[in-house]
Amino acid sequence: MLAGTPIVDGVAPVDAMLATRLRLAIGRLNRRIRLATNDIPPLQFSTLATLEEHGPQRSGELAMREAVSAPTMTRVLSCLAERGLIDRRADPADARSVRVSLSDEGIAALVRIRSERVALLGVRLGRLTREQRAALEAAVPALESLVSADDW
Repeated sequence: MLAGTPIVDGVAPVDAMLATRLRLAIGRLNRRIRLATNDIPPLQFSTLATLEEHGPQRSGELAMREAVSAPTMTRVLSCLAERGLIDRRADPADARSVRVSLSDEGIAALVRIRSERVALLGVRLGRLTREQRAALEAAVPALESLVSADDW
């Protein structure tokens, strides 16, 4: 185990080097894919994805879901509105409030960016050997288990 490796919930990592390499590789891969399809900044993209997943939201609800301040979310929504990616409508439950939803352009942007990201990763996967692709395919269920773990 590496010196200084944190013990979480009383459990030391089984293999700190594996954890370190995996974290770096996944982080770098994610960053490179995001940067290559970077016409919408990460927080704006995440906000669009949240609206897709959870439906129309108030600005404050979005700020909580995205773990940002209300002023930050206001700026994000202003940028998205300027690009025509969201719609703002009076909240039927409270006419003083506004609910934000995806516009047709916002839905199209999510579909386009996700398609670009999948295509980009597909090209990278195509450069791997058959054995490397098989190893990644075999690892996907374990990676999905890491993501879906309830103990975050």
